[in-house]
Amino acid sequence: MLINNMIGLTRVSGNSMNPTLQNSSIVLLNKIPLFYSQPVYGDVVVIKDSRLDYSIVKRVIAVEGDRIAIRDGVVFVNDNPLPELYTFGKSQDMEEQTIKNNYIFVAGDNRTPGASLDSRDPQIGQIHISAVRGYAAVSLFPMYRIAKPLKL
Repeated sequence: MLINNMIGLTRVSGNSMNPTLQNSSIVLLNKIPLFYSQPVYGDVVVIKDSRLDYSIVKRVIAVEGDRIAIRDGVVFVNDNPLPELYTFGKSQDMEEQTIKNNYIFVAGDNRTPGASLDSRDPQIGQIHISAVRGYAAVSLFPMYRIAKPLKL
């Protein structure tokens, strides 16, 4: 029981996290930070939200209090462009919104329109932090580290 609450495994389904994670990758989850911290920019998290029948794996790109917008395919957080070398494709534009308290804004690394179900979709929107089930630590199959973003 202790191990089950500290780590976990999940399989990536689909291409929404390409190029960071591929379809059918098996990812080791770290659940320990759920007990003492909140997600931060750049974390790759597994989310199980009541609006979804399944879990999704996405990257946190904004946290509570941040202002996020997408202009000409570039993500801006607090009026600063994100240095996103880990993404693929070009996102559709999105009006600025402010992230509510205890919420995060997540997106798949594959930003091609329609390739990822994430916070850019008004039906999903911002995600409450209680929906985070763990942090992707490493891909076990195939074995590789998960890319982290550049410092803001």
